[in-house]
Amino acid sequence: MIQAFGLTSNSRKALPPAVDDVSFEARAGRVTVLLGAPGAGKTTALRLMLGLQQGRGLAYFRGRPLHRIAHPSREVGVLLGDVPGHPARTVRGHLRMLCAAAGVPVRRADEVLEVVGLVSLRDERLGTLSRGMDRRLGLACALLADPHTLVLDDPADGLSGRESRWLHGMLRAHADQGGTVLTTTTDPKEAARTADRVITLDRGTLVCDQEATDFARTRLRPRVAVRSPHAARLAAVLAREARTAQRSVEVVQEDGNRLSVYGSSCAQVGETAFRHDILVHQLADETGDMGPGAGAEGQWRAASEARRGSSAQAGDQGPAEREPTTLAAPGPGTERAEAAEDARVASESRRTDAPDAPDGQGDERPPSAAPYRPVDEVPRESLPACGLGSPSGIPASDGDSPSGIAAPAAVGRTAETLDATAAPTAVGPTVEAPDATASPTTPGRHSESGPAASAVTIVDELRPPGEAGASDGAAPGTHPDAPRSPAASGLPTAQRSVRTFASRDVHTLPALPPPISVRSAPSPLRPLRYELRRATGIGTGFTTGAAVLIVSALIALLLARAGHTAQARLLAAWPTELPLPPAALGAGLLGALAFGDEFRHPALAADRGTVPRRLGVLTAKLLVAALTALMLAFLTVGCDAEALYLVYGREVAQVPGDWLSLSASWIGLVVGCAWTGVLAAGVFRSTTAGLAAVVAMPVVVLPVVQKAVESTSVRTAAGFSMRLRELLLVQWPFGGERYLAAAARVIAQPVGGAMTLSLTALLCAYLLTTLRNRAR
Repeated sequence: MIQAFGLTSNSRKALPPAVDDVSFEARAGRVTVLLGAPGAGKTTALRLMLGLQQGRGLAYFRGRPLHRIAHPSREVGVLLGDVPGHPARTVRGHLRMLCAAAGVPVRRADEVLEVVGLVSLRDERLGTLSRGMDRRLGLACALLADPHTLVLDDPADGLSGRESRWLHGMLRAHADQGGTVLTTTTDPKEAARTADRVITLDRGTLVCDQEATDFARTRLRPRVAVRSPHAARLAAVLAREARTAQRSVEVVQEDGNRLSVYGSSCAQVGETAFRHDILVHQLADETGDMGPGAGAEGQWRAASEARRGSSAQAGDQGPAEREPTTLAAPGPGTERAEAAEDARVASESRRTDAPDAPDGQGDERPPSAAPYRPVDEVPRESLPACGLGSPSGIPASDGDSPSGIAAPAAVGRTAETLDATAAPTAVGPTVEAPDATASPTTPGRHSESGPAASAVTIVDELRPPGEAGASDGAAPGTHPDAPRSPAASGLPTAQRSVRTFASRDVHTLPALPPPISVRSAPSPLRPLRYELRRATGIGTGFTTGAAVLIVSALIALLLARAGHTAQARLLAAWPTELPLPPAALGAGLLGALAFGDEFRHPALAADRGTVPRRLGVLTAKLLVAALTALMLAFLTVGCDAEALYLVYGREVAQVPGDWLSLSASWIGLVVGCAWTGVLAAGVFRSTTAGLAAVVAMPVVVLPVVQKAVESTSVRTAAGFSMRLRELLLVQWPFGGERYLAAAARVIAQPVGGAMTLSLTALLCAYLLTTLRNRAR
């Protein structure tokens, strides 16, 4: 299960935080949906939970924070936006690369492709996939390591009806097998149709935390959608006839020429329009959205504003803000209902003014549930179904709770205030739990009656065929941790009541939740295999190598035609006018792409923060870059020699006599450029910066080294080979001192010294950045 406490994003300048003190839980074996309009804070809440954005709060996945889990991809599967893969990589190649990162067998890629129905598209490029196929691939990436929890941000966005039904069927199957599913959506009807529990966010705050049936009862209502050029006249006629017939009909005038009629039918509206010669362009039955303030939270706001007597403010915060014109025809029992409501408000006002209530609590919104209440302090069954005193702020006391974690309450809050906060209504010191004997043998939803039965009907109508009538709380295959209603739990009422805090010094507890910092992704479990699949999965490396060979051969032919070029420079295709030969530039570009692609297309870091910069990843990238540079160096010299032989004969293509030392220098130059590109791209997080560092080495660093070497020196390194031989008492095996002396001579050259200096500086910067991130 997922438990989130006090999620709060950092404020941006003078703007309020995008998410402010949001607490909720998503239980195993159930589909939980975060509902809200665009900008309500759904994506920000997910990013705070996953450690992808800085802020405050706590998030536990089966009792552990994500950074304490050794292999997060095996616990949480994440899909935020589009699949972050290279557009030139194939579907199968992308999944095989992620298999190496997650440490799962490569055959798992073919298994998830078959599950999501992408077997026929496994050789397609990521850049050519449609929206629906991209969503399928994202779900395949999330399921690759067989995680227990799925966290998906608006997975059905842009999908057709058929693809949406398939996607929600997959999520339902994962939940039925005992997994936890947390998704977001902006469509309330989709939330009621697909979810077991709906958590509503509005402007970054938690509004409601309800079961699907309660959500449908308080938020969704059947209505008749009417579009007419004479909307105002039709609305007045409908309201007048409803008053005459004493029928409860509500007419809401939407934007333009649209009407929403509640409590009537298409036939009645159409007959009324026909009798009064009113032209109608549209007449349809649909399910209307009452907005995030509907239900218990909206009732609380109305009662609080009625106690204050601020009718103007009530009009600003109530449904009238979303529904500009409302004409309601009272029914036969309207007067009695209004009298009962007035009596209830008066009773609540009297209870608010009682001596045991804190001062000022009757005129203000009750504080939200403390996100740091102890795990075993309040039973989940005694919590309200909606409002800010919901169970969103309190961890469930089951086996998935973090053992030994006692979350503190807010500073300065008394026991009576905390007790009143957990109450299901706006006022009242205690919780009256429903009687356990009210419906002892009603496991299905169709046994309900009254408003709950109508809500069940709406939910069943919204569900696809074959799912209607299935119980959310007792679906086949539901995980044992799935919550049950208080009536079905079998617990006595006394055990389900809220317990007060006894002799707890809340003044010693912190006032703010702990900070959330962005953490780097864990290193791939098989870094070398991952890097090989990453480098060979796209054609960039092969294209760059072919271009380098062609350009080198052409430059070598032009240099041979002009003459006056040393044989070594002729074979390397390195004119004196260029700072580096084409092979070295190509190796540097491939090295820069090794880290640059990670930051440009963060397939590895999609679910766990920034790109990993650990030593395992660096070693694998340096090794693969060195192998690539060696191949490019040998192929360049071979192709140049073959081209010179074909065009000008054997005389121009002769190998120099000191080929051994020249080969060592050539290999050191090409490999050094490749490593420079890798380290610079890792430090500056850009392919362009990596290539710029490669070019800056001969342009900026080399002149400095040459000036230092050409300056007059008092002492020289004469006899260095003899002292090197005496460094060890035993003889170096295989003449090792000669190789060390040759390496020292290469480094002593201006180009070798500049390369060594550049690599040392970049390696130190990389290690310093890595250690700083770990310290944070």
